[in-house]
Amino acid sequence: MINQWLRVILSFFIISTIIIIVLGLSIAWEYNIIGIQIIKKVAMAIIILGVVCIFTAIFALKRVVEPMSRMLRGTIAKDIYKDKDVTDIYYDSDSANNLVEDLNNRLNESNSKQRQKDTILEHMTDGVVTFDMQGNVTYINPAALEMLEISEADSTFEKIFSKYEDINMEKIIYLENWTSSETKIENNKATMNLFFVPFKDEINRPTGVMVVVQDITEHVKLDDMRKEFVADVSHELKTPLTSIKGFSETLLDSECDKQTERHFLSIINDNADRMERLVQDLLILSRYDSKKNNGKMTEFDLGELAKKCTEKFEIEVIKRNQGLECFVTADVPPVQADKDGIERVVINIISNSVKYTPDGGKINVYVGYVHNDAYIKIKDTGIGIPKEDLDKIFERFYRVDKARSRQLGGTGLGLSIAKEIIEQNNGSITVKSQVGKGTEVVIRIPVKK
Repeated sequence: MINQWLRVILSFFIISTIIIIVLGLSIAWEYNIIGIQIIKKVAMAIIILGVVCIFTAIFALKRVVEPMSRMLRGTIAKDIYKDKDVTDIYYDSDSANNLVEDLNNRLNESNSKQRQKDTILEHMTDGVVTFDMQGNVTYINPAALEMLEISEADSTFEKIFSKYEDINMEKIIYLENWTSSETKIENNKATMNLFFVPFKDEINRPTGVMVVVQDITEHVKLDDMRKEFVADVSHELKTPLTSIKGFSETLLDSECDKQTERHFLSIINDNADRMERLVQDLLILSRYDSKKNNGKMTEFDLGELAKKCTEKFEIEVIKRNQGLECFVTADVPPVQADKDGIERVVINIISNSVKYTPDGGKINVYVGYVHNDAYIKIKDTGIGIPKEDLDKIFERFYRVDKARSRQLGGTGLGLSIAKEIIEQNNGSITVKSQVGKGTEVVIRIPVKK
């Protein structure tokens, strides 16, 4: 700034000198003045002009230019060098270079942060959409495009949210304290939460709206399953409790003969056993769900285990005139798993086969080895399972034939427990079935490496 002021004074001096010389020559020509006299007067005028310019320059530099220059440099330096003394920067010979370098660094840092924010928004699983005050889209990330099924034509707030009720931009911006900033919507069998946040400037005026979209489909599904589970447990407990209460009240309120009392007590005992089995199954499921099962991993022969489980049903299959055989089809390597848990699963599957196979039917148990997995296959000639029910039989409390299952004493949790046990032993369980022809259940467990 000082150099510029000096250039101005010098330019003024040169122009004024030229003007004085021209005026002096003009006067000399007009009045026919001798040349030496006019030269002296012009020289005197130039000297006076030079002295005036010098004093003016010195005064302006000290009183105006230099303070202003310091003020401007101090303001710029204060923003950049927050931790330094401004006077040190002003008198630093490399201050200009430092200013430029710091400005470049700050610009690069700002660009880097902006790229980081853009990368985060691009890869977020939640959708983000921003709108200006006119409702035009100013930013949208890929997640929001997919969740809200937004096309190129959907470029405004109204076009995107017009198909949903009670979503109004004016209410969100101007009535945020009186309206909900969270809305749940259904979109193509998916459930999403929308969070609306108004943008505001430094004086608290609205400048736009940001919408955050969260896919809560799985949360809603789990919540529905929890509610259904509680309802099922309540129903399963209520039925035997009602029976126990009814028969016990009858025994208390009336006199019955020994045979009737014995019959009523037998019914009460059966319902109590049913409740006990249900509670035990629920506790087992709870332990597996919370990963608190204390089953010990041991090495054992799967073929021997299958034969042992089969022998437990000898008396029952004889009563029903059923055929139950166990075949070990290969030299099966030992497996390392929770032996008690695997035994429980095998007994549960064989028990189901015996229950749902008519008198005179056959149940065969095969033990083999294929692709580093030992397997047990239980195949029966029972009533079978409808195709539409196959995907649901491992759900808790799901029964294909509810009346018959309750009559046979089932809790509806056996297959759910079986699946939990097998999966926690790194195995798998699959079911194939045809109505009227029978069912085939295959349990696979990795052999010990």
